[in-house]
Amino acid sequence: MNTSPDSAVEPARRALPVGAVLRPVLPFLVALVIGAVVLLATGHDPLDFYQLLVREAFGGTDRIAATLSSATPLLFTGLATAIAFRAGVFNVGVEGGFLLSGLVTATVAVHVSGPLVVPVAMLAGAAAGVLVSVGPGWLRARWGVDEVVTTLMVNFVVTGVTGWLVTSFLQARGVANAATPLIARSAWLPDLLPPDNLTSGVLIGLGLAVTYAVWIRHSVLGYELRQTGLNQRFAAAQGIRVGKVIVVAMVISGAIAGLGGAAHALGVVHRYVDGFSPGYGFTGIAVALLGRNSAVGVVIGAVLFGALASAGTTAQLFSDIPLDIVNVLSGTVMVFAVVRLWRRR
Repeated sequence: MNTSPDSAVEPARRALPVGAVLRPVLPFLVALVIGAVVLLATGHDPLDFYQLLVREAFGGTDRIAATLSSATPLLFTGLATAIAFRAGVFNVGVEGGFLLSGLVTATVAVHVSGPLVVPVAMLAGAAAGVLVSVGPGWLRARWGVDEVVTTLMVNFVVTGVTGWLVTSFLQARGVANAATPLIARSAWLPDLLPPDNLTSGVLIGLGLAVTYAVWIRHSVLGYELRQTGLNQRFAAAQGIRVGKVIVVAMVISGAIAGLGGAAHALGVVHRYVDGFSPGYGFTGIAVALLGRNSAVGVVIGAVLFGALASAGTTAQLFSDIPLDIVNVLSGTVMVFAVVRLWRRR
């Protein structure tokens, strides 16, 4: 029986485009129903709260910008995860690539000057993401080592290493918490809607999504990657070098995760700091599952999660409903995204 992550999305790829849009939305609808039950049980009006969330997420240019800003890192981590899943590899190490890339990018941007500082720093970040993912990919391809275990452990290693490097060698002077020096403004990614914190990183993420959609359907390597994810034995029988495809998928996944960390460092945080990622890599897994590993689905999933994140923090200012309710909604979406995957498996 086929048990690859890609098997969960094969029916979606044959469906009409409307299906590709509805599938990521369905778990959110279920989450809204469950959230409504929780709100009613605690004496709150679900309709009023949901209207408040929609208004805070999409009710004006500034709110849309905040939603897209929150969705930007999820675009990268969701795409990075989806590409690995398409090859039948359960890469849960995107968080580590995102973190290491943030540190490397911030360090390079501080010590490199000139008109090429942004592309150089972005490339360095992508290389850091590859460094995190290539080892587990090679171990899986060469010896069949479970990539879930290796990529999960790599996350812990990267978290410890980055923290040690910052506090021991890269700590900014006069800063109490663990943080690198502030990146010069000339190395920041351009703002699209100042002062709403929406940078050109979102355009890079959307460009990668479009590239992924075309590449996965219309390139030889994309075909090999899809066939490997669907059935490795059948792919090998066709002459596809399965091990090579797995390594390449992990390299691409790591590079995209690295670009996400670089865009976050150059566009939002402007340095590497303790807490650089509040779990973007892990949320990216939910985004990929929610979007059935398709480019359209990942974009929709990232925007929906971004809307919950941006609206949830500001909705507390206008109601007495705690942020925990938003966490309930996000967690329920993740649960139903995974449940749908296992049902198909």
